[in-house]
Order: sequence, then structure tokens, then C-alpha cells
Amino acid sequence: MIDAEKLKKQFPIFDQRTPSGLELTYLDNGATCHKPQSVIDAITNFYAKRYSTVGRASYWPSSETTVNFNTVRKKATEFLNSGSQDEIVFNFGTTDGINKIANTFLRPRLNKGDQVIVSEMEHHANLLPWQQLCIEKGAELKVIPITPSGDLDYEAFEALLNDKVKLIAITAVSNALGVKNDLKRVCSMAKPHDIPVFIDAAQSVSHDKVDVQAIDCDFLVFSGHKLYGPTGVGVLYAKKKWLDEMKPLSYGGGIVKEVGLEDSSFVDGVARHEGGTPNIAGVMGLGAAISFVESVGMDNIHSYLLELTNYTKTRLNELDGVTVLGNPVHQAPALSFVMEGVHPHDLSTFLNEKGICIRAGHHCAQPLMKKLKVAATTRVSLAIYNTKADIDRLIEVLRETQAFLS
Repeated sequence: MIDAEKLKKQFPIFDQRTPSGLELTYLDNGATCHKPQSVIDAITNFYAKRYSTVGRASYWPSSETTVNFNTVRKKATEFLNSGSQDEIVFNFGTTDGINKIANTFLRPRLNKGDQVIVSEMEHHANLLPWQQLCIEKGAELKVIPITPSGDLDYEAFEALLNDKVKLIAITAVSNALGVKNDLKRVCSMAKPHDIPVFIDAAQSVSHDKVDVQAIDCDFLVFSGHKLYGPTGVGVLYAKKKWLDEMKPLSYGGGIVKEVGLEDSSFVDGVARHEGGTPNIAGVMGLGAAISFVESVGMDNIHSYLLELTNYTKTRLNELDGVTVLGNPVHQAPALSFVMEGVHPHDLSTFLNEKGICIRAGHHCAQPLMKKLKVAATTRVSLAIYNTKADIDRLIEVLRETQAFLS
């Protein structure tokens, strides 16, 4: 089992108080997670003792840094259970990965009259690139609806499948409602139609095991900062057959065999898709974050956060005038709610004055908000350093808020 209070001591941000002298209660982990000391040390150690570029020099410390850089690729390969390190591309995060696949994989394949499938629950990052490409190409963007519980409507999804569909882009977890999608089911339904599946795993990697071979997806992305790692770094998984045939995701140094003024040739493998100097410090931090999560144990994390999520939901449902939105079959550690007579932004401001950090707004999911017939919600999203005491404190302050603002 997880001792959250003990784990919390590994995160330096909690050693301090808020400007008003209160203990920090951080419940916005769907946006980003805090960093354990081991991640901070990995980044500091790189800059202080091993700073150099990678893959471009034989001198120390470049040679050692290159080895360490490639070790993180191996860690990411094992973390996702990819079949090969040649399927793991480092990038700058989920949004970067989505845009690169939209422009490099889908753009050459998408023609007028073709279709792309997304869902009503997508974060804007997993909607806008596909939407704008469809507009540009004269293709159709088809949308999988959600059920009243917030779950994906799989029957409606099946009805959308046809030979015109060139890609399915789906989130693993709704960042607004915490709905977990059945990714194996999505991929198995797509397979008879030979439709590639792209998965946005930004909201799932911190609490669920991700096995890309078992899911059998074609692409998957996640950001380091939602996995207790640094910002500005992420992982793009793509089946080797796609990476081998795709043009470089971005052009720059390190990807070429030979360059001429009229034409150039490019190397094979993942190096072909990592043009320019990467975020080396970020990759070092990502490696430390993966090691941290694995030291805690993903099964332990999953079990702990499931219990804490159920506790949070139960406590929120005790409050009169508070409605938790959605009741999915499988709930991730994120819950959205509305409080009668209190705007989410006012609620967020009031909670902040009490040292409690939550997220209020449309959560970069405006189509979903329209579906739910709300302008905004308040979201609580949990991590391994959160405790039932944090939730009890939240409920106490929500009661105060109701009395003050209602």
C-alpha cells in the first residue's frame, strides 16, 4: 500500500506554506503534477556535471550523456511495453506529438471526402489539429457521442466505421470527467477496417499501466509533466512500420545521411524523427520520473487513487447543491462538479484563499461543456501525494463557500 504522507515528503514544494501561511493542498494534478526530489536532482545533475549535446560528439561528457539519453529511451520502451526502442520518439509533449502526426502521417493520406473520427470528450489538443486538417483537405470530422453517464457510446462509434475513415483519435481518459475509455475495444473495432488509432494518454500514464502491444494502437502520446516529470518533454509511440515510411516529423540537424543543395537523404530509425537538439535535461528528468513511478508501483498507485477517488466522490455527494457530472463505468482520479448558485471561478478564488488548488473553467473541452449544458465546472484531480485529509479539508471549505457565496 501507499503511504501518501511519506511520499509527499519527497516533493519539496510541500515543504513551504502558501503566501498567506497555509498548508498547500494541491488538487489540480490533471493539469500538471509536482516533481519529486529525484527528478529535480536528475535535471540539476545533468546541467551541473554532465552538460553536453547528444549523438554528435565522441568526447566526454557527450558520450556519457548520449548513453544516459538512450537509457531513458529504453525505460520509456519498457514503460509502454513497446516492442522496440525504434518505436519511441522524444518530443516536447502531447500537443507536439499530436500535431506532428497530424502533419506528417495524416496530411499525406487525407483527401477530400475522407473522414477522421474523434469523440465529444476530447481535449482541444486532440481535436483542433484533426479538425483544422479536415477543413483544409475537405474531409469530414466525425464525432463519437457520449452517453448520459459520460461514457463513450460504442454502438454509435461502430456505426461511424467505414472505409473512408483514415484515423481514429481518442483520449484514454477524459481530462474533464475522468472517464476511462476502453482502448482495447476501440482498437479491436477499428482493426477490421484497417483504420489506424491514435491515443492521447496524457491523462492516464500517471495512474494506469499502458501496454501499447496489448492495446494494439498505432500511435500514443503523453507528456512528462503529468507523470511527475518536467515540462517540455514527452513521448510519441508509433508502430515501426509507420515511422519507417513517414517523412521526418521535423527537419534539422542529426537526421540526415547526406545533404545537398538540391536534395537530401535521411537516416533510418527514430533519429530520423528527432531533428535538432532535443530537450536533454527534460529527457533526464523524464527518466527519473519513470523510475520514481515504477519504484512506487503502478498497481499500488492505481489501487490507492481508485480508493481516494471513490472517497472524494462520496464526500462531494454529501453536499447539498453540489452535482458531480458523469457517472462512468470506469472512473479515473478526476471529478468535475458544479455548485448551485456559485460560479466555478468564484469557487476557485475562494478555495485558493484557503490554500486549496483546484481547476475551474471549461478544461480545454468546450464541446464537452456544451454537451453537458454548462459553461464551466470545478475539477478535482488527484495524485499519489493526496490524502483523505486533503479531501476532508476540501469538503470543509466547500461548506464554508456555500455559506459565504450562496
